[in-house]
Amino acid sequence: MATKPASATLPKSAAISKGYNFASTWEQNAPLTEQQQAAMVMLSHAVAERPFPAGLSHEHISGRENGLSVNTKDNTWEDSGAVETVLVNTNQFYKWFTDLESAMKSETEEKYRHYVNTLTERIQTCDDILHQVDATLDLFNELQLQHQAVATKTKTLHDACDRLLVEKQRLVEFAEALRSKLNYFDELENVATSFYSPNMNVGNENFLPLLKRLDECITYVESNPQYAESSVYLVKFRQLQSRALGMIRSHVVSVLKSASSQVHAAIRSSGGSKAAVSESVEASVIYVRFKAAASELKPLLEDIESRSSRKEYVQILSECHRLYCEQRFSLIRGIVHQRISEFAKKEALPSLTRSGCAYLMQVCQLEHQLFDHFFPSSSEDISSLAPLIDPLCTYLYDTLRPKLIHETNLDFLCELIDILKVEVLGEQLSRRGESLAGLRPTLHRILADVHERLTFRARTHIRDEIANYLPSDEDLDYPAKLEQSAESKSGTTSADENPDVFKTWYPPLEKTLSCLSKLYRCLEPAVFTGLAQEAVEVCSLSIQKASKLIVKRSSPMDGQLFLIKHLLILREQIAPFDIEFSVTHKELDFSHLLEHLRRILRGQASLFDWSRSTSLARTLSPRVLESQIDAKKELEKSLKATCEEFIMSVTKLVVDPMLSFVTKVTAVKVALSSGSQNQKLDSVMAKPLKDQAFATPDKVAELVQKVSASIQQELPKVMEKMKLYLQNPSTRTILFKPIKTNIVEAHIQVQSLLKSEYTPEEIQSTINMVSIQDLQAQLDHLL
Repeated sequence: MATKPASATLPKSAAISKGYNFASTWEQNAPLTEQQQAAMVMLSHAVAERPFPAGLSHEHISGRENGLSVNTKDNTWEDSGAVETVLVNTNQFYKWFTDLESAMKSETEEKYRHYVNTLTERIQTCDDILHQVDATLDLFNELQLQHQAVATKTKTLHDACDRLLVEKQRLVEFAEALRSKLNYFDELENVATSFYSPNMNVGNENFLPLLKRLDECITYVESNPQYAESSVYLVKFRQLQSRALGMIRSHVVSVLKSASSQVHAAIRSSGGSKAAVSESVEASVIYVRFKAAASELKPLLEDIESRSSRKEYVQILSECHRLYCEQRFSLIRGIVHQRISEFAKKEALPSLTRSGCAYLMQVCQLEHQLFDHFFPSSSEDISSLAPLIDPLCTYLYDTLRPKLIHETNLDFLCELIDILKVEVLGEQLSRRGESLAGLRPTLHRILADVHERLTFRARTHIRDEIANYLPSDEDLDYPAKLEQSAESKSGTTSADENPDVFKTWYPPLEKTLSCLSKLYRCLEPAVFTGLAQEAVEVCSLSIQKASKLIVKRSSPMDGQLFLIKHLLILREQIAPFDIEFSVTHKELDFSHLLEHLRRILRGQASLFDWSRSTSLARTLSPRVLESQIDAKKELEKSLKATCEEFIMSVTKLVVDPMLSFVTKVTAVKVALSSGSQNQKLDSVMAKPLKDQAFATPDKVAELVQKVSASIQQELPKVMEKMKLYLQNPSTRTILFKPIKTNIVEAHIQVQSLLKSEYTPEEIQSTINMVSIQDLQAQLDHLL
């Protein structure tokens, strides 16, 4: 068919599908309104039936029986003439029909070809458009890439700008920091100009700010020595600082001298000399007037104190302290010296010490208050006022020391120590606080001198009044002194209640205890321990010497009881002292040197052989020997020995015959037990005990009677003497108990011998010895 080739020639291009897609997308994105859709319907109806073309007309078609007549008129031909065809046979018909069919197909497909061509052109156009769109998109893509490149470059540029801004800020800050650092160096010229200005002085309001700025510059330059020429600037800054501090020192000296001159003028105008200034004038002129005259220094001195962390200001502050103390000392030294001299002329040593210390404390307190006004931060340091306080205290010390050296009274010296330790150092200084702390060194110095003098006088007192005491006849008049004291008692038996009890004591004992009681609270424990040990030792020796003299004057028993009485009193009275009565003596022993020298002379040792123990240094080195002396233990030992001696003497006085009898009997028995076997039976030693000449019943009875008489006569006298010397009943009981034990033991031994050697009739009728129970009752009755 003719249509197949036509359809086959339709172009198959992507433009059709893209055009369709584009139309579909357009339809979806741009829908028609109802009015537009109605117009489209009307347009479709109008073109639904197309008329024949104007060139073609069909005027006459007829048919016959043997033939067919066809008239064809085509207005598209040039001549527009009618075509008439006569069909004769079938072939012609088929040919005609074929031509007609071809003509009809050609006429019918023309519009479609035209449409196809149109669509082809449109498709081509669309393809061209799409190519242009693709080109445009490519351009857009390229533009986007360029935009991204531009954005990247812009961002890079922006980042670079930010970096530059940061770098700029850093450089600005660095420049500012550099400027701030250079400002310290640039200040040199400004400060130097100001300080060298003829109008600049310490009183100028710009002086202290300039000094502060100068300190800041010095501090900065010192802390940054790595900067160029920092050492040069530091030297120049220090020169300016030295000049400023010199100006301050000159100003302080000038103001202080001016204030001192005003005070001197005020004192002269008051109508008296320095020595006659009253206390009211002293307070109003010397302190109030001086404070007012020197008030302009207060801000300057406070500013210097606030910078005392720097060594330069420490030095200038110390210099100001010294200048201040010099001016104050020149004002008050005459008055203080005169007052202390007046006290020394009118008062005794204890009263002088009390008055002088009280006056100095008043002066020191006023001076500390005035010093605190000018130097509030330095007033806590007692060394700041030392150049003023020490010379003032020296006046008192120089006044007291000569009197201390010549003072021999222990009571005055002890009173001085009590005044200084309790009243002055203990109460006044602790109550008034640090304002009087400057007095402490001088007061301790005076106290040390008093301690030294008291120690020396105590040793002298112990040596002269105790160790070298020469007793008089009245001192050794024992037991007469005790009897007189016993008669003077008025119903009291307590030694503490009897005011005359000390009169019965041996004087060295009384002096020892009195001296120790005074020294105990006045001296240091170590010093007192040495003195107490020495005093107790020499007192014990002195009592023992007196006891020997009393033995010669009165009786051995009086001497023993005298010694026991005074040793007991001494032991009892030193018990409250909380010390050890022992000292350690160290001595150098050179006794070994002789042997070493002999060995050296014999050549057995060398002087210069330092490696051996026989070298010169070791040879000549003395040995240190330590020996400990305990006076209390020695006292106990002497007391114990004396008590034992007294007990034995009383025992012998009473039962000596019995003891001799027992001793003889023991000797006989020992001789019999140790005799040989060949000894004769009729020997004298072989006789029974009662047949011995010394042991007959009559001799034993005589012995027993003699002992009984001693118990009844001598023992009461002993007890009376014990009561006279030893007023404490418990002491007498303790001392009598071993005597009683010895007497009873002697009787028991004799009774045992009697029972074993004698008959009961001889014991009962001849000897007639008292029973042990009766003897104990008799002895107990004596107490």
